[in-house]
Amino acid sequence: MSDFLLSAPYGANKKKHIVGRGTSSGMGTTAGFGNKGQQSRSGGKVYIGFEGGQMPLFRRIAHRGFSNYPFKKEYAVVNLRDIEFKYVNGETVDKKSLIKKGLLKRSQNLLKILGDGNLFKKLIVKADKISASAKNKIEKANGTINVTDK
Repeated sequence: MSDFLLSAPYGANKKKHIVGRGTSSGMGTTAGFGNKGQQSRSGGKVYIGFEGGQMPLFRRIAHRGFSNYPFKKEYAVVNLRDIEFKYVNGETVDKKSLIKKGLLKRSQNLLKILGDGNLFKKLIVKADKISASAKNKIEKANGTINVTDK
């Protein structure tokens, strides 16, 4: 009978620290904020990278080089396995139909079709990019491909 009595291990249930409730509570007076200074005062926060008024490292170091970040293209990826499951023979696979079928969340991203899985249905595929394996499988199933590579 005693084998089935469950209890939390020692130290699992701890009492919440309530600060600023008098010196006898153990977390009174400074309430864990230390003595004096900007960090101990109300509203006394500093931004990330602040070095006490010294010129911060991220401003001391020169910014050089090129970043491709503003020009990167993000593709929403759909596999042939999912297309085979959701579509019937002769249907058109594009962003709008993928959103309706629940395979894409939004139409803002570019669309790329990947070749994971098999395709046995004749479909019309309209996408921004198609992988080589997906292209072979679509053509093998007598489907047509329309790539709008941007």
